[in-house]
Amino acid sequence: MEKLLKVIYRAIVPGYPRNLESACKGCTSILDVGCGGDSPIQRFSKKVYAVGIDAHGASITASQRKRIHARYYRMNILDVGKRFKEKSFDAVIASDVIEHTTKAQGRKLIAAMERIAKKKVIICTPNGFLKQDAYDHNPMQEHKSGWTVAEMRGQGYHITGVNGWRPLRSARGFMRFRPKYIWFLISELTQPFVKHHPEWAFQILCVKERS
Repeated sequence: MEKLLKVIYRAIVPGYPRNLESACKGCTSILDVGCGGDSPIQRFSKKVYAVGIDAHGASITASQRKRIHARYYRMNILDVGKRFKEKSFDAVIASDVIEHTTKAQGRKLIAAMERIAKKKVIICTPNGFLKQDAYDHNPMQEHKSGWTVAEMRGQGYHITGVNGWRPLRSARGFMRFRPKYIWFLISELTQPFVKHHPEWAFQILCVKERS
């Protein structure tokens, strides 16, 4: 019964991986920039040709064990424009990545992603700056910049709010208050509102259609 209720609940209030899958609809090849060890595209990566790139060796190894992507490159994500040709993937995504770059680096990365993408560029990032230090022996986990709804709209992206009301979560998406399961449920219940009012969301899912 519990499993059935979860299925019904997720049909009504889709989680972020399902939102990402929907954003990738119509794309058969995906470049996953800064894929990490547990990319959210694992929900649907077997349906497409997915390539993962990351500079952190342990993350690449963890992702390989799960067989999330068909191919991997260990490399500096800022060099993505040098490695891959123009319009060589239907979709280029960066999920929880650009906040780990400086503003100037992030703009350079986004420009490269837009050149590589044939159909869509998809970026998920915290809504504004969210302080986060390095963890798991990975200095690249530190947050160096914040990106706003207005800023991403100004660059031509359609914005959807994800992961509930912003004040309920702290760094790494953890719930701020206890008991955590109660506040997680409250966060989930705010999702239908923030989806259409991303200024209030914890994270923003940004999608740009390429011509």
